[in-house]
Amino acid sequence: MNTPEWLKPGICGALVGAVALGVAGFSWGGWVTGGNAGKMASALAHDEVISAMVPVCLDMARTDPDRAAQLATINAAASYKRRDAVMAAGWATMPGSDAPNGDLAKACIEGLALDAS
Repeated sequence: MNTPEWLKPGICGALVGAVALGVAGFSWGGWVTGGNAGKMASALAHDEVISAMVPVCLDMARTDPDRAAQLATINAAASYKRRDAVMAAGWATMPGSDAPNGDLAKACIEGLALDAS
């Protein structure tokens, strides 16, 4: 079988072009693998759920009959222990869950600082 002379350089050019396209797409084009896209989507969903639950946490804090004592405990705690104090108060427990959520407690602290009265 006779092959044309241009076939070998054409195939080499196509391979080099495909590699260059892949490198450019994944480094500058914003392409991601399916696994990386899944991780990004999961992290975004987690952040959005926490953001959506902050008003619930603030409402639980607002309606707590022992609010003044709990806020005093939270404010008296060291900055790195405040999250634990909010969790101990029960304000960071999502409805339907038995255990408090640390990320929600951290976000709730920021809301409590704005809501402090």
